[in-house]
Amino acid sequence: MTDDTTSGINPLLSRRNFLRAGVLGAAGAGVALYAGRQASKAVAAPGFVPTKTDEVHLVGTDGWVSMPDSASPMDPYWPDTLAPSPYNMYVFGFRNVTGLSDAQVIAQRGLAQISAPVLAFDEGSEVKLSLTNLGLSMRPDLVDGHTMHWHGFNNALPIFDGVPEMSASVPIGKTMVYYYRPHDPGTFMYHCHFEDVEHVQMGMTGLIYVRPKLNNDKTLNPNGYRYAYNDLSTRYDREFPLFISENQPESHWRDAHIQITDWASFNPGFGLFNGRAYPDTLQGDFDPLTNYPAGSQGERLKYQPKGSVITANAGETVLLRIASLGYVRHTVTIDGVPMKVVGTDASLLKGADGTDSSYVTNSVDVGPGESRDVLFTAPAAGTYKIYDRNFSNLSNQGDGGYGGMLTELRVSPANTLPAQAR
Repeated sequence: MTDDTTSGINPLLSRRNFLRAGVLGAAGAGVALYAGRQASKAVAAPGFVPTKTDEVHLVGTDGWVSMPDSASPMDPYWPDTLAPSPYNMYVFGFRNVTGLSDAQVIAQRGLAQISAPVLAFDEGSEVKLSLTNLGLSMRPDLVDGHTMHWHGFNNALPIFDGVPEMSASVPIGKTMVYYYRPHDPGTFMYHCHFEDVEHVQMGMTGLIYVRPKLNNDKTLNPNGYRYAYNDLSTRYDREFPLFISENQPESHWRDAHIQITDWASFNPGFGLFNGRAYPDTLQGDFDPLTNYPAGSQGERLKYQPKGSVITANAGETVLLRIASLGYVRHTVTIDGVPMKVVGTDASLLKGADGTDSSYVTNSVDVGPGESRDVLFTAPAAGTYKIYDRNFSNLSNQGDGGYGGMLTELRVSPANTLPAQAR
């Protein structure tokens, strides 16, 4: 390892010492927050009144999750010998602690979640998002800050952008409040931007839905239908997240064992849908705040709480919100089901003059940091595979059989399933 004091690099700008800049920035956060609220209102469209105020409280910490037992061991990196049962991989992550008491919030230290909670807001609402840094229980030697970077979102002020060089990072034991006014519907992502290569790989990533004002327009939408964008052609009956990422067991092991990772040699071992690898993708949703019976799937997967099975009635329109915060390109396919891409990177594929750039495909290509809003009509009742066409992402590092980025579309006969709750 190179010694910063002799390599010509200013030691004051080394990895860990750089947090001091975030601490200094946080000292002025109170003034900046008020300025942010004022600036946000100044850029609102004339006469446009926000529909409501949303308040969310997230925490950043570390913890343990479980990759599927069906995968072959990746010695010595996975399963991690330091992991407490029933877990086997070290991660960083965000947790939703909205409504919890201070004592309950502090108790979440060391209980990270991947992928981060899905956040959903209405276009024009005011968003107050509190981010608390609980620190790293496994690595108390690291004093990393955390930030909230809303990927692709135009912030009124740099302080809310989450890039440490231009805004404040949140020191351990502190909370920063971010203010947003989402003007554009679509699918966004969020992640920590402090030591972003490491923190993104370790799991501090999630999805944000911004739903269009058309959904709440009683004049243009008297029946209360749901749309992906402010366009009648984007109506849907059900929506699901398909959040794409990969992880490299070696780097997770190295963080847990106080080692340095060479990120130039990235070699993912697991491809993930919503933070899980197949066959865990087929398990249901779990609550990270619930104590499930020992040895149950709920206890093993509650810190990877979101399954990725898509369910619908035949003939219904499904909105699939696909986004990637991995490091490589992926191509998502649903066997035998045409998909219409209506939005890309939170932008409707239709111009102001009515020019329609949406397209129908059987394979949706998604690069790192990109999102796609995809509509499809649920076919006849049955089970259909959803997977990454790159088969190296379906084998969990070359293990026999299927794994990784694979899930299912399960279609019931028409009028079988009740309407999806908002």
